[in-house]
Amino acid sequence: MANHESALKAHKQSEERRERNRQNRTRLRHALKAMRTAISKGDKDAALAKLSDTVSLIDKLVGKGVIHDNAGAATSRA
Repeated sequence: MANHESALKAHKQSEERRERNRQNRTRLRHALKAMRTAISKGDKDAALAKLSDTVSLIDKLVGKGVIHDNAGAATSRA
C-alpha cells in the first residue's frame, strides 16, 4: 500500500474511476441485451427505440474512454 499522501490520493482516484467504469460497462451490457431481446421478439418499435438509446450510450462511453473507439464503432454498426 502507498505511503505518500499523493500516492494515497492517486490510489483512491483509481478505485473511484474503476468503480465508475464498471458501472458504465454494466449499463452498456444491459442496454445491449435489452436491444437484442427486442429484436429477437420481432418488436420493431421497441427495437428502434432501444437501438437509439444503446447507440447514444455507446457514444457516451467512447467519449469517456470507458470503451475503445474501435469497439464503439464496431458495436454501433452491428
